[in-house]
Amino acid sequence: MPGFDRAVERLCDEPLDVLVVGGGIVGSGVARDAALRGLRTAVIDQHDFASGTSSRSSRLLHGGLRYVAQARIGLVWEASREKKAVRDIAPHLAQPLAFIFPTRKGTEWSRWKLSLGVKVYDLLCGLKNFGRSSTLSRAAVLEVLPGLSQNNLTGAVRYFDALTNDARLVIDTLRSAAAAGAHVHNYVEMLDANPGERGWRCEVEDKVTGQPHTIEARCVVNATGPWSDRIPRSRTSLRLTKGVHLVVDRERFAIPEALVMAEGSRILFAIPWGERVILGTTDTDYSGPLAEPPCDEADIQYVLGVVNNEFPDAHLTSADVISTWSGLRPLVADANGSPSDISRRHKVEMSNPGWWDITGGKLTTYRLMAEETVDAMVKYLGTYAAQCQTAELPLLPDDEIGAASGILPPPVSASVVRHYCQEEWARHLDDVMIRRTSWRHYHRDHLEIAERVAGWMAEALGWDDARLQSELARYRQLVGAAAVPTPHLSVSSNGHAQAPHESNGASAVRRESVDVPGNVTR
Repeated sequence: MPGFDRAVERLCDEPLDVLVVGGGIVGSGVARDAALRGLRTAVIDQHDFASGTSSRSSRLLHGGLRYVAQARIGLVWEASREKKAVRDIAPHLAQPLAFIFPTRKGTEWSRWKLSLGVKVYDLLCGLKNFGRSSTLSRAAVLEVLPGLSQNNLTGAVRYFDALTNDARLVIDTLRSAAAAGAHVHNYVEMLDANPGERGWRCEVEDKVTGQPHTIEARCVVNATGPWSDRIPRSRTSLRLTKGVHLVVDRERFAIPEALVMAEGSRILFAIPWGERVILGTTDTDYSGPLAEPPCDEADIQYVLGVVNNEFPDAHLTSADVISTWSGLRPLVADANGSPSDISRRHKVEMSNPGWWDITGGKLTTYRLMAEETVDAMVKYLGTYAAQCQTAELPLLPDDEIGAASGILPPPVSASVVRHYCQEEWARHLDDVMIRRTSWRHYHRDHLEIAERVAGWMAEALGWDDARLQSELARYRQLVGAAAVPTPHLSVSSNGHAQAPHESNGASAVRRESVDVPGNVTR
């Protein structure tokens, strides 16, 4: 059972073809593709799988409608193709989702421009999108959204993307990689790497046992996201931007479909998520600690301010916020323009012989990034390998899809916790509460749930009482004891909420007022 397989020393028996460093969505995609092509493959992560950016996204599969306005047509076409690929291989993780985008006079989001934009969007999807776009009159949009501000309102457009579960997509991809023969290990840290006679000699440490190991690999892939420029031998150059998300009860913000809310050139989403709504995201430059990017008071002010401007009767406050999470985008370095203007293009580069650095991209295009990386490695190795199958081969067999977690959190039960421990590499309480289930973000009483889950994990993993109490203390520290800071909304001269950290400088990190995100890494 993969959850109990800590035999890292098996990776030392003979050289690997590929060692993937980083168990987020890109690293898991590379591991799956390489293993399916017959390469001896391993993937390691210093923390839990998906503990960084890959569990802190907006949970969308999208082509990027705003990229149409930015004339980045190639990027939209590429992402549109890839979101359909995810639908084909993981239908349980691609729920069609309609978006309503109100249009207003005197803004850059005019009705005629967006009406044309969504038609182009459909065309770039090959007319096989998750649904057909349409245009709504002013009266029609107010009928659907009666609380919407009528200020300069001219109507709306309606288009389709899809809702996913980012961390679940990672885990299911890793399960597929393991089924194809890949060695999969979380809590194993890369310490150093040096060229050797047979490729690369990588010094790693098993964080569970404390044991060091030397792994030889013909190729190494650096897929560590925001950490990629800090890995030994890396030559990446990043521009990190932060995105925060808030979760509120759907009864407090009863929207029938997903919404796009414009604030100047920026756009934010309101995304229905079962009985909850996800609000976000921000896009601001970041230079603080990588392990715990905060959702600070200014971020909360901004997001709630945009929602309350669009829906004046909503009156959302910090008391309505059930949870928050913050993620970092590891964008290809570009010193020009605002964070929202930076291209989401990806870059796959062999920076040293047999060493690949991957930067940029987004959740939706992970499979393509992996395919391009493995194509390059196969060419470098000069050995026969099967063709890429990842756009057609289902992530999980049909008989497993029903048992797997999907887009919404599964019911809290001992059996699913046991499954995560024995089959999905869960080692710590936060592995289950945050990344395997999202219970931390979905339920206000997550601390009570955590106590039950810890007991079930103790049975599954053989914890004694001291370990159980240690896990509970660790979880409480991660999620933070403080409440979400009360916003004191600053208002600009035009009456709109002031965006946080508007300049290109580093965003502020005020730990004394931070609601520590549950998805932190250590």
